[in-house]
Amino acid sequence: MSTQRFARGLWGVLATPFTGFEYALDAESLRREVRLYRKIPATGLVVLGVFGEGAALDTAEQSVAVRTVAEEAGEMPLVVGLSARTTNVALEQARTAVDAAGGNLAALMVQANTPDPEALSTHLAAIHRATGAGIVLQDYPVASGVKVSTAQLLDVIRQCPFIVAVKSEAPPTAAAIAKLTAAIDIPVFGGLGGVGLIDELAAGAAGAMTGFSHPEALQLAITAYEDGGFRAARDVFAPWLPLANFEGQPGVGLALRKEILKRRGVIAEALVRPPAPTLPAELADMIDAHLDAVKELA
Repeated sequence: MSTQRFARGLWGVLATPFTGFEYALDAESLRREVRLYRKIPATGLVVLGVFGEGAALDTAEQSVAVRTVAEEAGEMPLVVGLSARTTNVALEQARTAVDAAGGNLAALMVQANTPDPEALSTHLAAIHRATGAGIVLQDYPVASGVKVSTAQLLDVIRQCPFIVAVKSEAPPTAAAIAKLTAAIDIPVFGGLGGVGLIDELAAGAAGAMTGFSHPEALQLAITAYEDGGFRAARDVFAPWLPLANFEGQPGVGLALRKEILKRRGVIAEALVRPPAPTLPAELADMIDAHLDAVKELA
């Protein structure tokens, strides 16, 4: 079991902004996102996560995105997501991430690519061996298509002492997190836009590793839980839940988050790279009502 300490709190998953007809990487908008998280301040940042569209970027773009965030982040630590599920391609992405993140790198985030503990452990060990980086093991079956039981995850964690944290996103997340935190001494984080955040904290989560158009609300809830427990966190976060649920709708959640970040003035354009679903006009018309409801909360 790993004894390496991985910081608790809010690890913000950055959206990757694009611009123009060619969907070029918008580095200045990405810098503004980083500044938003620094102002909160978040514990750290996640670059090239699933909602960061890491799988839609080529190797050069991945490098630029990570370098841009590292330059703007100051001393904030970074987790870099690997979108590849085959080992050879993941190794290429991992080397790019390590080089681009430099001294800011806290860990590489790797999705469970198989329910077979031996095969998954071999995959993770190859990445760690090639880079020396700690691994955040991500269990996100909606994105990966891979369903892994808690027993299988625990088997992998026992075989891989370089795993420094787990990102648990297999519903019901609070139940999964409770089982994991009862069995391991490394931090477990919730995700999924924070919709289950309060229950996840009550189940023993170390915080949230996710994105939200208003990440300051996630930080308020985490701080409230640390200071006053479940009721305090529930009272703080309850007014934000309609927006979190609205933004977390399957398929269009990324387009919604980007549009809201645009309306907040954080990113210049709300583009998602095809074939990701674009924002339905019917939902776009509802955004202002949600934003009006939360504008005095943060």
